[in-house]
Amino acid sequence: MEWECIIKTKDKNDKYQRILQAAINVFAQQGFYQATISQVAKEAGVADGTIYLYFKSKDDILIQFFSDKTKLIFERFREEVKKVNSAIDKLGNLIRIHLEEFQRDRNMAMVYQIETHQNYRIAEDQIKEMSKLYLDIVSEIVEQGQAEGSMRRDLYVGLVKRFIIGAVDEVINTWLHSDSEYDLASMAQPLVDLFIRGVGNVGERNNRLPGREILQARMT
Repeated sequence: MEWECIIKTKDKNDKYQRILQAAINVFAQQGFYQATISQVAKEAGVADGTIYLYFKSKDDILIQFFSDKTKLIFERFREEVKKVNSAIDKLGNLIRIHLEEFQRDRNMAMVYQIETHQNYRIAEDQIKEMSKLYLDIVSEIVEQGQAEGSMRRDLYVGLVKRFIIGAVDEVINTWLHSDSEYDLASMAQPLVDLFIRGVGNVGERNNRLPGREILQARMT
């Protein structure tokens, strides 16, 4: 009986994952609101009614996408960060695994990017949780870098986080909508180099730029 239970659980998990992946593919191709349960069922190779054995509705599929699939990916992010010691190496691992995971499943990346940039309230709580997980990792890296002296201590952490996350986000969006095929993961090292070195000549200082106190006031 125990073995039969294990088999049934495995079958359920396999079918659940198959339907979830099929839904991601359909959502990426058709758009969430245009997609139908019938299209998802056809993509998964199951009957329409089978979908409802695992998900309450199309909305529930999207919620489970953020709750299960993306959470697993963010857990991989943290695992990669823990493999190295220095803040700069941690940042490099984070950016690399982020781009690799999104490149591995383009449809997943498309759904994630679209849904997190829209004002939909369907998976709002899940999206907020994912954002917090990522912000927490970046914050820890930046704070460690400042403590080590490998990152500037005079920068407002909130601004640095937005700079890093915004740049990675834009690189992924550009890749998703590009007409040409290229290796998204190859952008990891140039991004880290940009984060650490910046774009200006270190010897050239512009004293007219707003100070840290002004930036803090603007970001709060």
